[in-house]
Amino acid sequence: MSDFAKKDIGIKEAQQLVDKWITTVGVRYFSPLTNMAVLAEETGEVARIMARMHGDQSVKPGEKLDLADELADLLWVTMAIANQNGIDLAEAFYNNINKKNVRDSERHKANPKLKQ
Repeated sequence: MSDFAKKDIGIKEAQQLVDKWITTVGVRYFSPLTNMAVLAEETGEVARIMARMHGDQSVKPGEKLDLADELADLLWVTMAIANQNGIDLAEAFYNNINKKNVRDSERHKANPKLKQ
């Protein structure tokens, strides 16, 4: 398991680690529809924690609030879905930032709702 040692990695390497784990330890990828359901489930887990931490809901007795772990689960299933669809998330992320820089270069500065 030394391939999965704790270190700072990039998106591309993380996608490769997810693929290696899924195809060895995990046996194979879940179906795309199952992974979509898992993505929704993990998103719900993040929402539950955020509601407890920053919303009006209280923590239930014995309830564990591990936002970092749930966000990592979201990253994992997102990378699995990307792998299944031949998507390089590092490239997609770079393209997404460029899109936002062009589309939103002045948009948020002009939003009176964001003025403090």
